[in-house]
Order: sequence, then structure tokens, then C-alpha cells
Amino acid sequence: MDDKQPQIALEGGGRSQIAFEDDRQSQIALTIAYRGAAFRGFARQPGQETIQGALEQALATLYHREVQTVGAGRTDRGVHAHGQVVSFGLCTEEIAEHSLGRLRSALNALTPDDIVIRFVDLKPPGFSARFSASEREYRYRIYTKSTPPLFLAPYVWWLPREHPLDIQAMKAAAELLVGEHDFTSFCVATSSRDKNTVREIRSLLVFGADHLGESCHVVQVIGNAFLHSMIRIIVGSLAEVGMRRHPPEWIGEVLEARDRTCAGQTAPAQGLTFWRVRY
Repeated sequence: MDDKQPQIALEGGGRSQIAFEDDRQSQIALTIAYRGAAFRGFARQPGQETIQGALEQALATLYHREVQTVGAGRTDRGVHAHGQVVSFGLCTEEIAEHSLGRLRSALNALTPDDIVIRFVDLKPPGFSARFSASEREYRYRIYTKSTPPLFLAPYVWWLPREHPLDIQAMKAAAELLVGEHDFTSFCVATSSRDKNTVREIRSLLVFGADHLGESCHVVQVIGNAFLHSMIRIIVGSLAEVGMRRHPPEWIGEVLEARDRTCAGQTAPAQGLTFWRVRY
């Protein structure tokens, strides 16, 4: 993050004294976490409960006007977030109306319990949670024990196996996806028509983790941007390799095919978490 960008951390209770040289709207950036099971995804949808809709309703209550937000990434129905970033513009008077600490408290009070505002930062005019982002990280959890998970149940893909996944094969397959490629095979077919499907994956790792005494496999994906359901299709395809249904080099063949029907299944939404955004 640029050290020259003025910011205010959450913890201060006093009013902001930062001012910008022009009178364009300054931007507020929220870092939020949410459990996605209760929502129809991130993006606002008329008549549906969404993350963006809940945030904008809370902001309208606070500022007595419509406040449009921009998210760093859209998550599908059932997908969670640990470090999603949402930005919106406020004028000088509105910024003075609530300190950033009070804004965080008010938004946490006005939004559903499945949403938590972790941090609030003041950004200069022109900042966008989406377009200013340089890197996004997602993590997908797979649970393979024969007995079902308890604490991790809402946050993993339970894939019971008599034999363990071939993690080394999954790692070898994952390496074939790192770099800049056309990921047509790894996105929803209808969303790729007449659109640029080239994306850059900068890191794709598979490793073990333990949460609340339950072990799982984590697929960590870092890239500049992602296509619709791209990560879930990648995970579903890597699982095919892990189950020894295909060799690792099959992933390269799928990539070259540029055909969604050649890839594996779309992994379930609940295993995916939007982990963090870098600027």
C-alpha cells in the first residue's frame, strides 16, 4: 500500500483532521468479513439479501441518502470473506459527522450478524476497492475424513475418501496454472462469451492446515483478477487429480482446450473464502 496515501486506523475515537486539497469526494475503504451462507452473494440484487445491499442500506440509514459502494471482488452465493474491501465516497461534511471508529461501530450495529466491519480507512479521491487493487487472494478448504466435520462444516468441501488425496500430484498440476493464461476452461461458459478471459495467477499452493482440531487441505490462489467461478472450477479440477482420476498434466490439456466441458466440476461454494486484497 502506498505510504503516501492518508489513512486513519480504526482504533482512534476522535474526529478526523485529515483534509484533501480538492473538494472531490474522499473515499472510505471498509475491510469486512462475512459468512456467506445467508446471502445471495455479494452484489446487490433487488429483493434479495446480499452483502452489498446490507451495507448500502446501513449507509443510507446513517447518511440519509443513497450511498453506492464498490467491492474488490464479487463473491457468489454461499462464499465467505475474511478480508473483502468495499469503498464509497463521502463529502467533507459527512466525514466530519462520524469519526472512523464510530462509523465502524455504527455499521456493525446496523448490518446483520453475519457481517463484520474489521477496519475503516480514509482514502484519497479516485481510490476504488476494485480498480485500485493489485492482487487478490482466495483460499479453498477441502476436508477428506470419513466422518463429517463439526466446527469446519460450514467452511469446507467435505470429500470423504477411503484413500487420501494425492497432494503431490495436485501440487504438480497447480504449477501448470501459474502465470498468465487464457482461463476459458475454468469459468462459467456463458460469462466468457465475447470477453477477455486472460488472467494471471501469481501463486497457487496446496497445503495442510488445522482449525479447531480439525485438519483440512487448503488451496491458496493469488492473482490479479478472476473469472466467474474460476477458483471453484480450478479446485474441482485439482481434486480430480488428487483422486487419481487424471494425471497432473491433464490440467495443462484442459487449459489449452479453452472449453469449460473439459475441466472438472465446480467445487461447492461453502469451501471458498475471499481472503485478502492488496493495493
